[in-house]
Amino acid sequence: MTKLRKILTVFALAFSLFSVPAWAISMDDAKAKGLIGEQVNGYLGYVKSPSSSVRAMVEAINNKRRAAYNKGAKNAGVERNVFEIRMGQRLQDRVPPGQYIQLQNGNWQRK
Repeated sequence: MTKLRKILTVFALAFSLFSVPAWAISMDDAKAKGLIGEQVNGYLGYVKSPSSSVRAMVEAINNKRRAAYNKGAKNAGVERNVFEIRMGQRLQDRVPPGQYIQLQNGNWQRK
């Protein structure tokens, strides 16, 4: 009985690990739906009130960006906020038509 319980626990854990990404929305989908956009500071922001899955995805991506910006700023010998602004400009330049970018005044504009 204990062995069967362990096997079922392993299957349940494996199923939960592999099934979560199928339910989650991707960054590209969220951008295409106008839920999120590129902010001037180099991070993703919410164009519309986010669901919990969109909020979790944006927080995870922004945390990864922050770590990359720290590393990039250190390599470039500049403060992180300078690096963030430069990356924000680059990322906004790359946004395809139809998706949102944040303006300097904080408003969102469809590109």
